[in-house]
Amino acid sequence: MASFAFKQLDVFSSEPLKGNPLAVVLGADGLSDDQMAAFARWTNLSETTFLLKPTTDEADYRVRIFTTQRELPFAGHPTIGTCHAWLEAGGQPRGDVIVQECGVGLVKLRRDGTRLAFAAPPLIRSGEPDAGIVERIVAGLRIAREDVVGTQWVDNGPGWIAVMLKDRDTVLSLKPDYNELGGLKLGVVAPWTGGDAQFEVRAFIAGEGMAEDPVTGSLNASLAQWLIGSGRAPAQYVASQGTALGRKGRVFIEQVGDDIWVGGASVTCIDGRVTI
Repeated sequence: MASFAFKQLDVFSSEPLKGNPLAVVLGADGLSDDQMAAFARWTNLSETTFLLKPTTDEADYRVRIFTTQRELPFAGHPTIGTCHAWLEAGGQPRGDVIVQECGVGLVKLRRDGTRLAFAAPPLIRSGEPDAGIVERIVAGLRIAREDVVGTQWVDNGPGWIAVMLKDRDTVLSLKPDYNELGGLKLGVVAPWTGGDAQFEVRAFIAGEGMAEDPVTGSLNASLAQWLIGSGRAPAQYVASQGTALGRKGRVFIEQVGDDIWVGGASVTCIDGRVTI
């Protein structure tokens, strides 16, 4: 057994307990794959990350991202939270942007005041889902077909399908049938007027150990690519997520040139050491 620096954060919120929690083990180069997976199962959070030395001179650090069930090549709130932990522990970027090495390759991050933002990775699948999948989605969300404004594959690694509904109230009232949705990863979005955000988002991940993710960076990244690219959203907006779970996540989206930046605040809730 060995002792490691450890942080538990709340991501996409500047207020503790209102975002999406993340566990980060720093200096984890000595841990095996099995030890990482076991620790991630033990934390029982949606993701746990392990900070490692980079394998390329282009990167400032490397991260491995684990759910309670598997390793992910990329995820959004672990990217922002791990970068926050690295900077808080004294990490110094080599250039104007921070470069994270992870399973999908190199991901750029930038600092925007008190927030961090990552450049959305390219989609690996887009286009309309087939009619059979849309029927399953409608049945699984327990809604009428006319409630659906649009659907789209927005997969940047986890397998997201986006579903746009007509209004925020419909999104917040959803009580899905997870058996019907088994195997699907859904991002549900609707416009919101009159609040401090322009869209309300929910992420349903049936079969991944937790039914709904509080605030989801990878989903908001791919949603932004679809919404902005199709003219459904402006080049800069704020998404609200986690409302139905008693959270207050805020995701800041901005298109700059060809890049879509996905940003948010992080706050450290636990800072200490862990024995693995």
